[in-house]
Amino acid sequence: MTEFWEEAFKDKKEMWGSQPAKSTILTKDFFLEHNIKNVLIPGIGYGRNAKPFLESGMTVTGIEISQTAIDLAKKHIENNLSIFHGSVTEMPFDEKLYDGIFCYGLIYLLDVDERKKLIQDCFNQLTENGLMVFTAITKDAHTYGQGTLISKDRFEMFGGVKIFFYDRETIEEEFGNTGLFEVTVVSENYPFYLIKCKKIKTKDRW
Repeated sequence: MTEFWEEAFKDKKEMWGSQPAKSTILTKDFFLEHNIKNVLIPGIGYGRNAKPFLESGMTVTGIEISQTAIDLAKKHIENNLSIFHGSVTEMPFDEKLYDGIFCYGLIYLLDVDERKKLIQDCFNQLTENGLMVFTAITKDAHTYGQGTLISKDRFEMFGGVKIFFYDRETIEEEFGNTGLFEVTVVSENYPFYLIKCKKIKTKDRW
């Protein structure tokens, strides 16, 4: 996966433009409502989705597999932005706890074990009452069913990208034990689920 994304960023640079995604703006507003101060963004790319949080006064830490993308981010963002170079499958990169985690356009690129690990790793790095928000592509996407079937609801397309398409049942299965409390649909270039979880300490679990 490292080589694929490194070559993609070298070839296409800022391939998604400079404007943040709609989901990012919604999450930034949600985080502001809950007084979130420090945000972790796994799969930060070249930083377009970090800007709204930084501009709102939040501290942002990123994780990114492509060094080219990290270099682009540091070129475009003047704020003090810390980015760990590596795959999200290698989390955690630090022992810090964050009160907000935003994971955009990433979870559905992983296989089932990697998805479970990412969700749990993010949940583990939340503070008490911390919030995490994931976006996941839905089965309503026009690309669902295209390409080569790898496993249930997972297809390889676009020259090597492996995409898992979510439904609400799968969201409950994968996020149900990590404080899942709200799922909404956001229409961007693809239809996305906006998945919200909260870490509440109980007698039974974190």
